[in-house]
Amino acid sequence: MRYLSIVALSAVAMMSSGAALAQHSGTKAEQNACSRDAQRFCRKDLGNDGAVQNCLQMKRASLSSSCKKVFESHGM
Repeated sequence: MRYLSIVALSAVAMMSSGAALAQHSGTKAEQNACSRDAQRFCRKDLGNDGAVQNCLQMKRASLSSSCKKVFESHGM
């Protein structure tokens, strides 16, 4: 019984981390919409999706219209 609990908790943890990763990474279209802005404004953070997202939010007034739409579509 204890073994099943550990397996169930592990499965939930993996699903949660996968969902969080997908949320930060965005779809390919979303990445494309913001890639130029990320290169321009957040070069030092490239490779760290969470840091790039925070950086882009801080530079929101200067973002391209396509990247702004990505943030708007996620309610940010």
